[in-house]
Amino acid sequence: MGGCFSKPKPVEVKVEVVLPEKEREKEEMSPNGKASPLAYKANGTTRLYHHEERPIVLNPYTNPKDVVEASVCHVKDLENGQIREVDLGCGKALLVKQNGEYYAMGHKCPHYGAPLVKGVLSKGRVRCPWHGACFNIATGDIEDFPGLDGLPKFQVKIEKERVYIRASKQALLSQRRTKVMAKCIALSNYSTAITNILIIGAGPAGLVCAETLRQEGFSDRIVMCTSEKNLPYDRSKLSKSMDSQAEQIFLRSKEFFHTYDIEVLTETQVVSVDTKNKIVMFKDGFRMEYNKLLIATGSTPKTLTCKGKELDNVITIRTPEDANKVVRLASSKNAVIVGASFLGMEVAAYLCEKAHSVSVVELENIPFKKFLGEKVGLAIMKMFENNRVKFYMQTEVSELREQEGKLKEVVLKSGKVLRADVCVIGIGASPTTGFLKQSGVALDSRGYIPVNKMMQTNIPGVFAAGDVVTFPLAFRNNKKMNVPHWQMAHMQGRIAALNMLAQGTEINTVPYLWTAMFGKSIRYAGHGEGFDDVIIQGDIDELKFVAFYTRNDEVIAVASMNYDPIVSKVAEIMASGKTIRKRDVEIFVCHGKTGDISWLTGKGS
Repeated sequence: MGGCFSKPKPVEVKVEVVLPEKEREKEEMSPNGKASPLAYKANGTTRLYHHEERPIVLNPYTNPKDVVEASVCHVKDLENGQIREVDLGCGKALLVKQNGEYYAMGHKCPHYGAPLVKGVLSKGRVRCPWHGACFNIATGDIEDFPGLDGLPKFQVKIEKERVYIRASKQALLSQRRTKVMAKCIALSNYSTAITNILIIGAGPAGLVCAETLRQEGFSDRIVMCTSEKNLPYDRSKLSKSMDSQAEQIFLRSKEFFHTYDIEVLTETQVVSVDTKNKIVMFKDGFRMEYNKLLIATGSTPKTLTCKGKELDNVITIRTPEDANKVVRLASSKNAVIVGASFLGMEVAAYLCEKAHSVSVVELENIPFKKFLGEKVGLAIMKMFENNRVKFYMQTEVSELREQEGKLKEVVLKSGKVLRADVCVIGIGASPTTGFLKQSGVALDSRGYIPVNKMMQTNIPGVFAAGDVVTFPLAFRNNKKMNVPHWQMAHMQGRIAALNMLAQGTEINTVPYLWTAMFGKSIRYAGHGEGFDDVIIQGDIDELKFVAFYTRNDEVIAVASMNYDPIVSKVAEIMASGKTIRKRDVEIFVCHGKTGDISWLTGKGS
């Protein structure tokens, strides 16, 4: 069994709270000024854990030389419901006014650095205009994803009708804040084969689950296991930045996992789960007992069934090494992409400047037709054709021909023969749940794990999250759906962690995704499955548009190009529980150019 860390010896428990090294901000307190105790069970014994009680300090900056204070505007310069990016001389901050109160925090989204001043302010939080992450304006905490870190929070004071911000220089430069976490510096009565929390899978769901447990004060053993050789990484970049080495896209460093005692076992494949005795069996024969289990194994790419599918240069992209290999094989050569999926199209776009030729083979007549509709699909197809990508639609692969053991030609059922030095398969994926067939964990007919709003399976103490689940999607009348988005996996991992701690938290988030091709991004929020009409505003030929997907007069999803931050605005409306009707679309687009959405939510600033 592979592993990043040595296994601890069973010794007495000691717990401490560790603050991030670069920021020493105090943890948010409950209204009575004390941290609430958290109860959880380890090996059947209930324990209480308290965060270290510290006095509420008005000045959290311990080093005066690291502090800057600046007057940033007059009190009348900012209206309620407005946000402004302000300069403190050595860095910028985001200034917010809501309900007569001023708040200041980092001005860039910690995920990819989006300017939050272009985002959406609503209900005490600001939503990123690019990928939809949400941050609490009072605490800076991340409340919806993607991303792992919150925003640094700065002090605001009013003096002689001027607004002053007091901030740490270091925080202004970093523009991110890792939340205070508990740390287990030793393990109680545990052999290497026993853990309190076992997480199968090291994607965003598994990582966020582990981090949330530590953030909530959980101080017992946490083990994550993955069949891959790498620490958790940003899988969304595999088709968008294919040259990236694994270390460049790690979500957290090895030191981070050491610091917070989150054990990661790599190259460790689970083959079965005994839920009755709470034991997981691994391929190498190792067995591990657990108290609570999270299944977050993601999905496995589908492969072709035709002759030649096993050739070395026929690749499904699952790891950074896969993506790197495709780039090497495609350089100045002929690349064929099978499947006009998001992955397939992103790969095609990325290879355009590297390969001699790029061809896309697709069974449908228009890319993204079922997901984005015919008009949007055609506009995207035209953009690709303008960048030298050739499409072979309404056909599929019948044979992959080799020469000296390597792929040389892709034969289509239409009779067309394509020269190919590398073939990337992007025809979808299946949930990685085969190891659960004898476990008692319920699976549906497609192999997905049905869970409730708290990410619980049918087995007590067993949770599931990410691409492997179907769950009740709140804004679609709690219909159980599979939503295999990067953002959704983060949130599901968090919800699972909170309910492992018996907090009774239900998932209530709006799906949000994005894709990037030829330097242009498509943002998408909602869940458009079953849409019966598409209303397009803007100029689709110029790729500056917003498309509203409706079902029975109700907007159920939105997509845009070059129309920020309208998708984030729609996501906020959906998150508020309000409905956008067809008749609202035109006025919504007009209001979408402002930062105010109170006209539709019915709530003032």
